Amino acid sequence: MENVHILTQRVSGRGDFLPFSAEHTRVDEPTETHELVTELQTSLVIEDVLAMYAKFAKQLLNFSGIQFQSTLGTAQTSDSDTNNTPYIFDLTIAAEHLGQLIYFSKYPLSAVIEKKLRVLHTALIYPLRNAMMYSRVLKLATKDTLTGLNNRSQFNDILSQKLENCRRYQRPFSLMLLDLDNFKQVNDNFGHKVGDDTLKEFAKVLCSSIRGTDSVFRFGGDEFSILIEDPEFTTNKVVAERIMRLVRESSLMSQYDVTTSIGFTLASSQDCDNEIFARADKGLYKAKASGRNCAKAY
Repeated sequence: MENVHILTQRVSGRGDFLPFSAEHTRVDEPTETHELVTELQTSLVIEDVLAMYAKFAKQLLNFSGIQFQSTLGTAQTSDSDTNNTPYIFDLTIAAEHLGQLIYFSKYPLSAVIEKKLRVLHTALIYPLRNAMMYSRVLKLATKDTLTGLNNRSQFNDILSQKLENCRRYQRPFSLMLLDLDNFKQVNDNFGHKVGDDTLKEFAKVLCSSIRGTDSVFRFGGDEFSILIEDPEFTTNKVVAERIMRLVRESSLMSQYDVTTSIGFTLASSQDCDNEIFARADKGLYKAKASGRNCAKAY
C-alpha cells in the first residue's frame, strides 16, 4: 500500500484551519478502513464507488465536490460543486497510474488531514481499479472498436428496451438502416486503410446528424442503424436528408464517390424486434432498387 503517491498543493493561509475536529476522527483505525473497503467492493460502477468513498472522506474534509480523472474520462459525485479550490492527489498502484482524485474545498488541508486521506486512499485504489477494469471490458463489449459507435449487441438490447417502452408507455420511435454505396470498390481499389477512414468519416456524419436522444450503431462492414426518438416520417426524412447532404459535402467520401442508401420505418406497440427490423430492411432494399443515394420508408 506504500506505493500510493499523493501530490497535494497546500493553500496558503494563517495556520491550518479545520472545518471541524478532524484530528479526533477515527477513520484511520483498521476497523473503519475495513468497513470502507467492504462497502467499496459492493459496486463496479466508478460513480458509485466515488459516492460511497465520499461519505467516509466527508468525516475528514468538508469538501464541496470530488472528481476522479483518468484515461476513461472524468467521473464525479452527483452533487459536486467544483467552484472551490481543487486539491489534486495522484493515485498509483505500483507502476500503474490510475488517475487523479480531486477534492474541491474552501478549507485548507492540514498535514493531519492529508495523512488521514492517505489512509482512505489505500482503501479506495483497488476497488477503484476494479471498477475501471470493468468499465473498459463493458466498453469493449458494447462499442465498435473502429468507429466508437454502439455495436450490434448494444443495438439489440436498446431496441428491446424501446419496444417494451412503446408497449407499456405508448412511446413510439423510428428505426433507420443505412449502408454505403460503392464501398466495396473503395476497399478493392484503394485498400482497407482508406476503407476504414471512410467508415470513420461516415460515423462522424451520423453523429452530427442526430439529436442527443437518438442512438447510432454500427453492425459491421458498412452497415449502420439509428434509433430515432420520434414516430414521424417527417423527422426521418429530415434526418436522412441531413445525412445525405453531409455525405455529399465530405471531401473524403466525395473523392471516392461514396454515397449512402437509407431505409426507415416507424415502430408500433404490436411490433417485435424482427418485424420492425424487417420493415426497415425492406425500406433499405427499396432505396437500393431506386438507384441508391436516397432514403425510402416502409
